[in-house]
Amino acid sequence: MSEKIVVPALGESITEATVAKWLKNAGDAVEADEPIVELETDKVNLEVPSPITGVLTEINSKDGSVVEVGALLGSVSESGSPGSVKKEEIKKIEPTSKENNVIKLDASKKEPKIFEEKPKEETQEEKPLVLTNEVIEEKTTNQSNENQTLSPAVRKIVVENKIDINSVKGSGKDGRVLKGDLISLMGANPQPSERKTQYGQEERIKMTRLRQTIAKRLKQAQENAALLTTFNEVDMTNIMEMRKENQQDFQSRYGIKLGFMSFFVKACVVALKNFPAVNAEIDGDEIIYKNYYNLSFAVGTEKGLVVPVLKNADELSFADIEKNIKDISEKARDGKLTIEDLQGGTFTISNGGVYGSMLSTPILNLPQSGVLGMHNIVERPVVVDGEIKIRPIMYLALSYDHRIIDGKESVSFLKMVKENLEDPRRLFLDI
Repeated sequence: MSEKIVVPALGESITEATVAKWLKNAGDAVEADEPIVELETDKVNLEVPSPITGVLTEINSKDGSVVEVGALLGSVSESGSPGSVKKEEIKKIEPTSKENNVIKLDASKKEPKIFEEKPKEETQEEKPLVLTNEVIEEKTTNQSNENQTLSPAVRKIVVENKIDINSVKGSGKDGRVLKGDLISLMGANPQPSERKTQYGQEERIKMTRLRQTIAKRLKQAQENAALLTTFNEVDMTNIMEMRKENQQDFQSRYGIKLGFMSFFVKACVVALKNFPAVNAEIDGDEIIYKNYYNLSFAVGTEKGLVVPVLKNADELSFADIEKNIKDISEKARDGKLTIEDLQGGTFTISNGGVYGSMLSTPILNLPQSGVLGMHNIVERPVVVDGEIKIRPIMYLALSYDHRIIDGKESVSFLKMVKENLEDPRRLFLDI
């Protein structure tokens, strides 16, 4: 009896996928529900399991081929294959057991010789100890002699530039390294790129399906939306002090650290409720106002940027937000996101600050109408009550679709986010 392996339903609006790689080869034994092939879609990668326990008898779609939903990938057969595998294992085990018996008999004959050689082994163990001490003494003396032969100017250059002195050929007396040797070493031309040597001047690699989708959607955002960005800055002093004062109690009670994202999610939800156009989208000649708040957040992975969704963010506590973001981020980095994890977002938060970005203009995640860009926190001089003080400042950027969001709404939205972040107590008072 054999079962077919077919492409499963891939989710809304996804009709085809690419065979990324087969996890099993033809003829391999497989268990029921064991992943055997990985498919790459426009949004996520997913693994297709084996329908039954048996042997992978046929592979119909090779790596890199494009397949549609319901297409045949291969087949698994359960007819007598497990037994054949066991027989092969038994045949291999039988001769080894005989060889082991022979070895044991030989060893028993040579037992007296082993006992006689024991004192020889004990004497041999002492010799390496003496030799290792001698080698260490030689190395230390060599290093001290090298340091003594270096002039103070040369020694300073070596320390400051972390130069391996053993790799430098000295031109002085008895091979002594001179200052001119180090200066000429700094002016030497570097070796050509290893990648250039291995792959040539250029490489042409086909884009992954995920990268193709990212490129297409970003271009659509530029062409279809009236993009505009407004900026503001946030004094992060109060949030940082609140995190510092309550971090230990928060972590011991909820089992997770209190991060920055929960404050930003809460601040955005408050602002979205006051400015519903930022949480809306355009559909033809109609505006759809969303009365739920599903916040997407950008996560960078090895395969590209993915934007999973934090569902019903307005109904979550600080601890729930931190736990959900951690779980979804780990799923994104491990490549275990599902289609449902990426659908239904109404507003996006992008944190380029984790990579050191000071300022940027984030691009919309269609069909959404707004995206908030977070950036790095840098201590900057600011005027507080007529005095110049050093404060941790973050620049914020709000990119929005000017077709449905006016300038007044966008600026007021970002200003409300700023106010709630600079005085986080407001988040607990719903003001």
